[in-house]
Amino acid sequence: MEGPGVLGAPAARWKRHIVRQLRQRDRTQKALFLELVPAYNRLLEKAELLARFSEELQPEPDDVTPSVHQGPWEKESHQGLSPAALRVKWQEEVEGLRLVCGEMAYQVVEKSATLGTLESQLEERQSRLAALRARVEQLEEVRAKKAGQVHARRALNEEQRAAYEALRARVGHQEAALRRLEEEARDLLERLVQRKARAAAERNLRNERRERAKQARVSQELKKAAKRTVSISESPDTLGDGIREEAETLVVAAKPGSLESEAGEKWKRPFSFKKRRGHSIGGAPEQRYQSIPVYVTTRLPTQAHDVLDAHLSEVSAVRFGPNSSLLATGGADRLILLWNVVGGHLKANQTLEGAGGSITSVDFDPSGSQLLAATYNKAAQLWKVGEAQSKETLSGHTDKVTAAKFKLTRHQAVTGSRDRTVKEWDLCRAYCSRTINVLSYCNDVVCGDHIIISGHNDQKIRFWDSRGPRCTQVIPVQGRVTSLSLSHDQLHLLSCSRDDTLKVIDLRVSNIRQVFRADGFKCGSDWTKAVFSPDRSYALAGSWDGALYIWNVDTGKLESSLRGPHSAAVNAVAWCYSGNHVVSVDQARKVVLWH
Repeated sequence: MEGPGVLGAPAARWKRHIVRQLRQRDRTQKALFLELVPAYNRLLEKAELLARFSEELQPEPDDVTPSVHQGPWEKESHQGLSPAALRVKWQEEVEGLRLVCGEMAYQVVEKSATLGTLESQLEERQSRLAALRARVEQLEEVRAKKAGQVHARRALNEEQRAAYEALRARVGHQEAALRRLEEEARDLLERLVQRKARAAAERNLRNERRERAKQARVSQELKKAAKRTVSISESPDTLGDGIREEAETLVVAAKPGSLESEAGEKWKRPFSFKKRRGHSIGGAPEQRYQSIPVYVTTRLPTQAHDVLDAHLSEVSAVRFGPNSSLLATGGADRLILLWNVVGGHLKANQTLEGAGGSITSVDFDPSGSQLLAATYNKAAQLWKVGEAQSKETLSGHTDKVTAAKFKLTRHQAVTGSRDRTVKEWDLCRAYCSRTINVLSYCNDVVCGDHIIISGHNDQKIRFWDSRGPRCTQVIPVQGRVTSLSLSHDQLHLLSCSRDDTLKVIDLRVSNIRQVFRADGFKCGSDWTKAVFSPDRSYALAGSWDGALYIWNVDTGKLESSLRGPHSAAVNAVAWCYSGNHVVSVDQARKVVLWH
């Protein structure tokens, strides 16, 4: 901050400049008056002299010839001139002097007016100077305040910079610690895998030893039985028992070769660590669930049996469990509600908590024991039915997760996100086993035996082979894809898009087989869900006006439309596997059970 000496130097300079200007003005005006005043004084003297001469030259009335003045001036200047000539000359000089006097008087008046004008200008400038001085003082005060604020800001910036450097150093230490922890976690995981492999090998070796010991005991028993003799004198019952025992011995004797070959195979198996699809090393084969067979005839819903304001805000996802009696709904209130369908009504079962964001999709595993949900907090979460808190969180996406579905095994899942990726997950380790870059926002995914199908914002449906890295096929549709539904026989795919149509795609020929439209039907959002009926006879979707539309897949005609309870756009629908019930959810918190 500058000192007072530096502040005073500019003030002294402009003051000296004003004083110099004033002095210059005084000198200029004084020079003008210095020329005027002596001239005026000389003019007055000449006027007085001429007045005296005029009085002396006045002729007497009785004198014919004027007397001659004997003064010294006349002796010097007018010798040799007659009085009449002198009179004429004096009169001319008097007239000239009068003219000069008038001009001088006029100049005096002009100079006086100019002086007044200059005095008024001087006063005005002095007032402006006073105002400028006051303004300069105010600006100096403001400058002093601003300088103080600048000093305080600089001090604050220095403090914040020091705090930022400290935080940066702390973050560096924490990142280093995180890297160490990640390395330790990788080491622990490798050690765990190795330990499991060793444990599996040891368990298989113990089983093999147990089988060999059992085989040795059976061989000894067979040898003893072969050496045993039967007496003919024994009673019939005893004979029958002996024959039965010998028959049993012969049956058992037929097994040693097969047991030996099986034991040999088991002896070789623990040392083969090649991981096979669907199996873990040294463990039991992973259970695979085929699509649930449908042997019922679907009945069309006709009326609403139960209407509930189930959630605190918009409901965006609904799904039936495999047994058709358990229902899950999820919404923007970050809650998943489980319901039991009892006697045509919905009975609250359980509330699943712990979701980090709005729920966009829910799905049961094929056994109905686990539930997977996609959320807006860039992750999918896994619950075990019967437990209120989340079991696992599948993190890895960088934007909202819009879809999460189980594969045919309960330990594998697929998620789609707005970060333009589809991820495959190993649920046993909550580990992302594969990431697929899909080039556009993913709004929904479905899974087949060896295929993943994704619907996108760029109006395309893409097919991915889960055993290969590339896209196998792309089917364009007119409009952003909002949902996909795969039939239970995995031969047909139903898509819903923002061009207000539903399309049935025959996967055997990869061609669009049917396009469904209806007057009044319109998708209400980018996440409107449509589904097949369990026997694939019908397609069901909700509209922006709260109505449900049902089309016949075989004929392509609109079968029926249901209206009533919904007053807002229907977000999702679900058709139970038994074919008896339909559930719809909307943006006004309602859950409606149709029968």
